[in-house]
Amino acid sequence: MTQTPQPAAPAHPIAHWQEDGAERSARWRSEAGLPPPKRIVIADDSLSADAAYKLACEGGTLLWRGDYQNARQLLQALARRVDRKGAKTGATPLESFHLHRQAQGRRAQILSRLVLPLDADYAIPLRRAPDLRQACLEAYGEGGEASLVSLRELLGLIGAHEWRKKGVEVKALAARIHPHYGVFAPIRGEYVDLAADAPLPGAELAFDIGTGSGVLAALLAKRGVARVVATDQDERALACAADNLQRLQLDSQVELRRANLFPEGRAQLAVCNPPWLPAKPSSAIEYAVYDPDSAMLRGYLDGLAAHLLPGGEGWLILSDLAEHLGLRSREQLLQWIDQAGLAVLGRLDVKPSHKKAVEQTDGLSAARRAEITSLWRLGIKAPA
Repeated sequence: MTQTPQPAAPAHPIAHWQEDGAERSARWRSEAGLPPPKRIVIADDSLSADAAYKLACEGGTLLWRGDYQNARQLLQALARRVDRKGAKTGATPLESFHLHRQAQGRRAQILSRLVLPLDADYAIPLRRAPDLRQACLEAYGEGGEASLVSLRELLGLIGAHEWRKKGVEVKALAARIHPHYGVFAPIRGEYVDLAADAPLPGAELAFDIGTGSGVLAALLAKRGVARVVATDQDERALACAADNLQRLQLDSQVELRRANLFPEGRAQLAVCNPPWLPAKPSSAIEYAVYDPDSAMLRGYLDGLAAHLLPGGEGWLILSDLAEHLGLRSREQLLQWIDQAGLAVLGRLDVKPSHKKAVEQTDGLSAARRAEITSLWRLGIKAPA
């Protein structure tokens, strides 16, 4: 019996809608991994903010055909309406954290329902639309086809493009790091300062686990480590680190490898700054902040002893915000260190100086004010 060939599945999600009496479709773009909208409503400058908010809350997605600048104003109006209820505070820090995450998720969901068209070359076919082609190219790569994307995501691309262009001043490096879209920017300089102040156990070889922008690998190289092997699983991170190391003329000292945690071999020093909160991320970009079940943290600790030379050290750079939120206890962290055959050789602490550490805008303010970032110096535990 001859089987009828089945059409190949699309390589990416497709959004479908009706417009001007015809069926339309386009590629759906969402870095947050949101599925294509089920109900798309054509919207333009005649739509009021209250009507748009009602449609978005009911699950409708607004495909904008009006003026680009008016779309930006509408998004701001939607945000004001979402934020009117204010932050909820739970009976415990852990409950406040979950309420905060729920509110963040609802806010992102509603605001993502204002979407814009993109041409195949990333031009925006709307009145008064800026030229965002370079920002889109940096985030998405070559386009090749028309698509739909939320205005909120597009604005994130603009911000990432500006960060990449201007860079972030890192005092410990006396230089700028240029983060790419989707790669954590080293805007919290206190953790870099800790790595700059800790005494080096050796200067021949170091591992930088989860290098991200490459900032810690660059710092170790500048401190005189002859060879640094920096690893990451994310292609964007590896490309970003390569760009920064080349800008700093440190690419001959630092070797980049795509790997899950450790490269092969042993080193005098291994450094890791894992995501600080053991919770589920809502998008791929949030993996820089959220570490489900502390998987990266525990993976680093469990593999550290097997990758250190005698007398070597593993540096764990970690905020205690999770402890103040009730997501992880200090006793649990110390237990994991002990179970991995490691001993604490010392610890450097610093109080974060970022803006959120002093803000009192939500239910997490008390935990942020109490936060301490630490560099744990870990060594192989001596036999009993």
